[in-house]
Amino acid sequence: MLADKDRVFTNLYGFEDWRLDGARARGDWDGTKAIMAKGAAWIIEEIKESGLRGRGGAGFPAGVKWSFMPQDSKDGRPNYLVINADEGEPGTCKDRDMMRNDPHKLVEGALLASSAMNAHAAYIYIRGEFYREAENLQAAIDQAYAAGLIGPDACGSGFDFDLYLHRGAGAYICGEETALLESLEGKKGQPRLKPPFPAAAGLYGCPTTVNNVETIAVAPTILRRGAAWFAGLGRPNNTGTKVFCISGHVNEPCNVEEEMGIPLKELIEKHAGGVRGGWGNLLAVIPGGSSVPLIPKSICETVHMDFDALKDVKSGLGTAAVIVMDKSTDIIAAIARLSKFYMHESCGQCTPCREGTGWMWRVMERLVQGRAELSEIDMLLEVTTEIEGHTICALGDAAAWPIQGLIRHFRPEIEKRIETTQAAKGGRAA
Repeated sequence: MLADKDRVFTNLYGFEDWRLDGARARGDWDGTKAIMAKGAAWIIEEIKESGLRGRGGAGFPAGVKWSFMPQDSKDGRPNYLVINADEGEPGTCKDRDMMRNDPHKLVEGALLASSAMNAHAAYIYIRGEFYREAENLQAAIDQAYAAGLIGPDACGSGFDFDLYLHRGAGAYICGEETALLESLEGKKGQPRLKPPFPAAAGLYGCPTTVNNVETIAVAPTILRRGAAWFAGLGRPNNTGTKVFCISGHVNEPCNVEEEMGIPLKELIEKHAGGVRGGWGNLLAVIPGGSSVPLIPKSICETVHMDFDALKDVKSGLGTAAVIVMDKSTDIIAAIARLSKFYMHESCGQCTPCREGTGWMWRVMERLVQGRAELSEIDMLLEVTTEIEGHTICALGDAAAWPIQGLIRHFRPEIEKRIETTQAAKGGRAA
């Protein structure tokens, strides 16, 4: 269990003052100028050594990502940092608590990350529905400007830095980094073909790094306390702390910061009051937001909550949004509901996603009712593999994976429903 002294987010629940004075009392903005004075190369190397992996879902090493940015512009193009605060993944509500209750961690992190990437401007793209979060974040930005912490000669470092808050319109697709950039430029939020990658041609065609809120917000604490401290938490290749969102059929749904790699069972029982009706009543868990495949109780018993352990059981850590489902759940209907969500949120740019998400939802609806043939289960599975990996962005994968997880672990449930329906009708399904 994570010790209180090792927590990064010390006001996650909003019990204390989120404004500048409260943030400084908790250690934020302490020695920021001295950290910047160590130089971009030192900051990037320290983030690499810490083992910090992107907290938005993909888990790419943050320090490596930052190192892709050019330090000296040979053609006059500026560098940009863009912070993804869209947080549209169902089940995920960690970033909004950070922005509402600990906004100065993000503002300071934006400054330090930008100084490492020679970006004199950064944009925070926040989900439009996060009204109070945007209010607090803008207030924190204004406080930092007024105190000279950002703006011209930020923190007295000689580095000029501007931070802008941009409110999106709530489209799930804008959580994809290049669709976010398109939206930020005032265009329709549709993913771009890659290459070129954002580090070469991102916002306004300039070198850009896009990072999640949590990734940027933990950076100042890592740089203050040292890479070895962060790397000493968690498991190999899965270091540090992580904010987990636990929702669904638990007694005490919550956000909690814990050590990366904590056993899933321990996470649910220690922090969320256990499964409703006891652990024996557990049916399945979606461990990383709605786009990752579910895992049944048998796997939940022993699996660790980190990128590699969940990948080994054919799921993923994703955003670490743990959605718990007990035995009262109609598991087929639950996944069908997710299928409808991904159909609705597809931008329509790629044929496999535009046509496939709707087709998969329609088949899933028939499976919910048992109005299908047994052979359609394999056909549905085959279609998911035709969509997966064949679209510009990962929304096609996100639509396919929940269905794959359902068929992998609950195929007998689907078959039983079809057979029961057919028997009730005295023959073949309609």
